[in-house]
Amino acid sequence: MCGIVGAVGQHDITPILLEGLKRLEYRGYDSCGVAVHAEGELRRARSTQRVAELVEQVKAETIGGYTGVAHTRWATHGAPATHNAHPHFSGKGGAPRIALVHNGIIENHDELRAELTEAGYAFESQTDTEVIAHLVDHLYNGDLFEALQQAVRRLQGAYAIAVFCRDEPHRVVGARQGSPLVVGLGDGENFLASDALALAGTTDQIIYLEDGDVVDVQLSRVWIVDGEGKPTEREVHTVHLHTAAADLGPYLHYMQKEIFEQPRAVADTLQDIDTITPELFGDGAYKVFKDIDRVLILACGTSYYAGLTARYWIESVAKLPVDVEIASEYRYRVSVPNPRTLVVTISQSGETADTLAALKHARSLGMEHTLTICNVATSAMVRECKLHYITRAGVEIGVASTKAFTTQLTALCLLTLALAQVKGQSTDDMEEKLLRDLRHLPVAIGAVLALEPQIISWADRFASKEHALFLGRGMHYPIALEGALKLKEISYIHAEAYPAGELKHGPLALVTDAMPVVTIAPNDELLEKLKSNMQEVRARGGELYVFADSDTRIASGDGMHVIRMPENYGKLSPILHTIPLQLLAYHTAVARGTDVDKPRNLAKSVTVE
Repeated sequence: MCGIVGAVGQHDITPILLEGLKRLEYRGYDSCGVAVHAEGELRRARSTQRVAELVEQVKAETIGGYTGVAHTRWATHGAPATHNAHPHFSGKGGAPRIALVHNGIIENHDELRAELTEAGYAFESQTDTEVIAHLVDHLYNGDLFEALQQAVRRLQGAYAIAVFCRDEPHRVVGARQGSPLVVGLGDGENFLASDALALAGTTDQIIYLEDGDVVDVQLSRVWIVDGEGKPTEREVHTVHLHTAAADLGPYLHYMQKEIFEQPRAVADTLQDIDTITPELFGDGAYKVFKDIDRVLILACGTSYYAGLTARYWIESVAKLPVDVEIASEYRYRVSVPNPRTLVVTISQSGETADTLAALKHARSLGMEHTLTICNVATSAMVRECKLHYITRAGVEIGVASTKAFTTQLTALCLLTLALAQVKGQSTDDMEEKLLRDLRHLPVAIGAVLALEPQIISWADRFASKEHALFLGRGMHYPIALEGALKLKEISYIHAEAYPAGELKHGPLALVTDAMPVVTIAPNDELLEKLKSNMQEVRARGGELYVFADSDTRIASGDGMHVIRMPENYGKLSPILHTIPLQLLAYHTAVARGTDVDKPRNLAKSVTVE
């Protein structure tokens, strides 16, 4: 969601800004723009098309300069239109002197807009961002760094800001509160970005700013003050961002590439683990796990479904009660805190605003035992939690999460085993079997990926549909939810998921021959009941599309389409059954001609509430 790139250099930095925007396209956006300091004046280009169109516009208008900022915008305040696109300019009485970009939401923008209108500023957009630009200009008295520090004291909400001034060349100033912002260090040039990936190939020396930080980026120095205005040092990290991760190779879309990267991603996440110990999750994990008597999982979207799956594992194996909460709802209700709860957050980016806010709310209630499952080791979520496990999915560019989800499930299975061990609920035989199954997962996933040709034939039938039902039972119900989410995210087919036993309690009224019913059918203790639910669908003329374990004795027939999974995988079956649902959604979207990697209205990283 929204992307920022800023730079100061001794040569034209426009190519760096535009390349950074290309690397941030995966986050989702509906407009983009760039502004530079060019021979004593501010120049900009903005577009509601893709970054490639912006690049052509910049070339046509010969825009270039040594200082600048660029942005991809996901609309919140104001429609996706050129006049609402960033960067925003400000300056009374003549040529603009302030250029500013912003991620986040300013909650008191109406109040500030009225105040700045009274001060003589004319607004050209409906955005909350333009308020910040005018506020900085209003407070400017020759020192941009000081003006931004004063401005952020007036802002309520979340923001990452990058701004430069006509009167101070070779200087970009930034601020962070609740939305990620990093500094990139170069040789005679320095950078700002909302994501280190934007700077891949430009620098690998990265500083992760903390909430409240304001940063002054110049040619040969970077100066940071904290939320109290005190000078502070932030650690410099060497971050190896392989630009090859953004290359499609033989695949048509990033989503397809990332689906097929799952064997490697799961193998990397397991890190050749030979034994289960609590210390896989950090120093002091044994003491924390010993002390807790409950687990609370906080997550959003796909990560929430990973948490729902983990509840089945943790309660059945470790014998600990588990609550799973949608993070965006958790802090807005009155709950009953338990200080002996392990609070687990799940996030691909580690910057998900709702999950971070829910984590802080849980801590404010006295629940200090915190652990995160996250794909980014340097993220805010990792810094906020005492314990963590880093999944190694690699960069995920497609908006619809695939390999992040399966690696989250892998990590949550390890957490289940570690909790069971500390709580005395595991045996050597059980632990050895689950570890053996985990090590075999990459091979098993590869076998499922080989089903792609059969799934493509199903996708051709789905492409003409407008509605679909997904059914699962037990620990496969969350996987049905995830399958439905994938289909609606990228194909725009309305899809819902239900526990199969709930059919007769309402959803059965929707079943006709025009609505495909996708069913997850593992050979487990609920199989016979699931078969009865499937017969309810067939009796109403419904068309069943069944992913069945090989030994379920479910055969294809009239209105019954079956794809057989290569093997039964016991407690890890949800991970394997995820893969064909991803492929079904992907190939259905391809058949319908949608923008698979950048579905409408969605963003990859949700950094605002």
